[in-house]
Amino acid sequence: MKRLLIVLIVFGALWVFAGAALARDPAAIGDIPLAALPREVHATLALIKAGGPFAHARDGSVFGNREQILPARQRGYYREYTVPTRGARDRGARRIVAGAGTTGDVRSSGEYYYTEDHYNSFRRIRE
Repeated sequence: MKRLLIVLIVFGALWVFAGAALARDPAAIGDIPLAALPREVHATLALIKAGGPFAHARDGSVFGNREQILPARQRGYYREYTVPTRGARDRGARRIVAGAGTTGDVRSSGEYYYTEDHYNSFRRIRE
């Protein structure tokens, strides 16, 4: 009985870790058309492309991708920007994370990801 319990615990732990790895597969990031996103996303994206000005001092800071949901890149490749949330007293959970892309510049890279749940999930913005 004790062996069976140990086997079940080990199997359960492996199942949880395998599920988490699959859920965070960067290839599984979906796309979303810009037109389907809130107007605040449009405004933030326009500011990114213009180089600012941004309302929050942290906008434009390096996004570390610690969650490993986005494709792996060298540190400094991704930058994060606040998408305002109406009624929020703080920065809220919505962000655009911009990749440097082939241009090396987030303003023109065309590589933009949206999260509405503070980095728990992302969708690539299609313009």
